[in-house]
Amino acid sequence: MNAVVRLIAWLLALAVVTLPVVAVLNGWLAAGHWPIKRLLVTAEYQRVNAEQLRAAVQPQIGQGYFALDLARVREAVQAVPWVERVEVRKRWPDVLELVVVEHRAYAHWGQDRLLSFQGEVFQVPGAQELQGLPRLSGPNGRVREVIEFYESAQRAFANTGLSISGARVTSRGSWALELSTGAQVMVGRVDAPMAKVQKLVTVLPKILTGEARSVRRIDLRYSNGFAVEWVEKPGLGIGDWGFDEGAIASCNSPETHRQNAMHRINPNPLLTNPGAQAPNGGPSPIPNPGSTHPGPHT
Repeated sequence: MNAVVRLIAWLLALAVVTLPVVAVLNGWLAAGHWPIKRLLVTAEYQRVNAEQLRAAVQPQIGQGYFALDLARVREAVQAVPWVERVEVRKRWPDVLELVVVEHRAYAHWGQDRLLSFQGEVFQVPGAQELQGLPRLSGPNGRVREVIEFYESAQRAFANTGLSISGARVTSRGSWALELSTGAQVMVGRVDAPMAKVQKLVTVLPKILTGEARSVRRIDLRYSNGFAVEWVEKPGLGIGDWGFDEGAIASCNSPETHRQNAMHRINPNPLLTNPGAQAPNGGPSPIPNPGSTHPGPHT
């Protein structure tokens, strides 16, 4: 019995060694033998279509089963716009299978790129024309921080009547938000930008109540408060609002709070200080009489 087992094992080993040699000599593994004839694709087809995928793999169709280069097929399909990743495999005797996963755009990133839900920055034709996506920007290494800042600001503004449409951080670390109205919120160079945003949110509803004008810009780059610039009268109605919770609590109404807060900072709130200009043409801060008001931190 042992002799029979040894004989079978020896024959199998011989077959393993000789069959590839015979296959090569007879051309069984040549490029023209066992050609790929069918393409089987699994995809969502939201941004990518079947014609694009077929065109990408067409140069490989017709090659022999054993000669088909799967790495080359994968590279060709990966180059199709909106393809995030692809799995490629062969199925005997003549099938090429593709499993295609598309990018899902989460936001615009910078001028002409997009950001996927996986936090990957990618570029596709016509990216700028996509509507309904927030606009985020910053150094590529800070993608996760910008996303977290944007989502936290969204939640913070939920009860203010305003919504966030964008967020950014510059290469120097200066943070800013964009509201859905187009207004800008300049936060500045701080380690914890949401701390300043949270302070703004606590008083913003009181400022906006009964106000017919629209906000053009809010500048938080002051140590003791912030400046609001209004749309209808760009040179007027600009003042600093301190984060004084005691003063807010003592007001009988939003209008009283608005007048008291303005008066507390400057008896004539419509006059700006010509000697204290915010950067980049922003609103001029109104200093507290008798004290030096710190300028904005850029």
